[in-house]
Amino acid sequence: MTNKKIASLFNLLGKVMELQGENPFKIRSYFGAYNTIRRLPDELISLSREELLSIKGIGKNIADKIEEYKKHGKISTLERYLSQTPPGIVELLQIKGLGSKKILSIWKDLEIESPGELLYACEENRLVDLKGFGTKTQEDLRQKLIYYLDAQGKYLFGHVLHEAEELIHLLRSQFDEGKFEFINDIRRQNQIVHSIDIIGTTDGDMVMAFLEDVEFYESGEEQASFKGTTVHYEFVRPEDFEEHLFKGSASSEFLDEWNKRFKHIKMPANEDQLMREAGISFIPPESRERATAIDAFQTPGFSLVRTGDIKGVVHTHSTYSDGANSMSEMAETCRQLGYEYLVISDHSKSAFYANGLREPEVLKQMEEIDSLNQQWSDFRIFKGIESDILYDGQLDYGQEILEKFEVVIASIHSNLKMEEAKATDRIIKAVENPSTRILGHPTGRLLLSRAGYPIDHMAVIDACAEHNVVIELNANPYRLDLDWTWIPYAIEKGTLISINPDAHSTKGIEDIQFGVSAARKALVQSRHCLNTYSLEKFSEWVDNR
Repeated sequence: MTNKKIASLFNLLGKVMELQGENPFKIRSYFGAYNTIRRLPDELISLSREELLSIKGIGKNIADKIEEYKKHGKISTLERYLSQTPPGIVELLQIKGLGSKKILSIWKDLEIESPGELLYACEENRLVDLKGFGTKTQEDLRQKLIYYLDAQGKYLFGHVLHEAEELIHLLRSQFDEGKFEFINDIRRQNQIVHSIDIIGTTDGDMVMAFLEDVEFYESGEEQASFKGTTVHYEFVRPEDFEEHLFKGSASSEFLDEWNKRFKHIKMPANEDQLMREAGISFIPPESRERATAIDAFQTPGFSLVRTGDIKGVVHTHSTYSDGANSMSEMAETCRQLGYEYLVISDHSKSAFYANGLREPEVLKQMEEIDSLNQQWSDFRIFKGIESDILYDGQLDYGQEILEKFEVVIASIHSNLKMEEAKATDRIIKAVENPSTRILGHPTGRLLLSRAGYPIDHMAVIDACAEHNVVIELNANPYRLDLDWTWIPYAIEKGTLISINPDAHSTKGIEDIQFGVSAARKALVQSRHCLNTYSLEKFSEWVDNR
């Protein structure tokens, strides 16, 4: 119960009271107490009430709260204000440079209630027009939020992949006689990563000695880290390397089934040969989740979807709403990457926070798309929209406008606090709308930040199957929604999956790779994906309403 701890409580009390719009005089008194207490030479815990009151800056109100904390280990006034404030908003107070006024604006104007939601909003350029912010401030805040979230002990695969690859490249370059491979989360391409786990045939002491001099690598008594991500290195004997690699690259469910069937097969030279001896095509690590993968890869002609199978980029945003690049820039990047088509799907008019398009802007954008399409014979931009699903399940344009779009993606972005029955009914009503072609990020989750609203997955998927609505696998590493565990049921019901980057910039198009990884966990084949269709076939799908 140090002075620093007690002072921090008064600082927090002042901040949460600011967020609640309380009396400025009281707020200043608590900030004053914070500054006074943290500078005191004597510990408050040892002082009597009289001694407390003799300190300049500590009056009866402050002394009462210190006494309460000493006796009960809490301050009831603080507890009351914390109960009135979303935990994620309180958490934002820990971000340096983000004061109460800015947090209040973010909370009330953008309805953001957690660091992860705020980071996603930065990625979507939602803060640039908010009072007190701008491009530079948004980027600075984005970097701080990434650092903060990654420091919590769990990481998004999309955030740490580059660092992991950089680290293993350093090891392979330094110890070219050794073998090094990822195991666990990184090798299985899990959406949530707990650490960068590497096995190698080079002695651990030698590896640690080398890493001590590597920039951004830090070693501690309990764990080491590289660029903020926890790192584990395990030395294995060369003769045991392949067995460790195999066992460290699959779920327990997969390994249990494997051992039931093939325990008699001793580990040969590598995993590829192991599977050949078992009479199975090579199962990549990201697909070694469920036991059903073993049967799937024994099926003649079975072939997982690959990133190179994706022919078109569906679900993108431009400067018409909250994107960072123009439609022309998005299209040219797609063409350079070898894609055949692009679906522009800016936010609709209800998404005021994202500069959603009103009807006149929709018509203007459609005219520009027509003009751009005249430039190409082998590439096409399709007129799309990400239409908000309103609270009653309606889309936020009239049918006259909706019918002008070639691709309508229906998504929920507001009023996220729903019970399962309400959320499910809201989505199904939107799916039943004859203009809806794709259901966007079905649960609204943000990994490590927001669980999303609960839905009856089977009922939603059944509705999509009945009304020929494609389900999005949002490839943004924050979302990866629909979760891969529900995709097999969608495929069973005959529903197509569309692997969409939800790109708000040209760089965001690259996120398709993370969606493909998730799809491969679900054993998705190319024929199950809408945007593996060629331009000609996709155009037929668009016309076949």
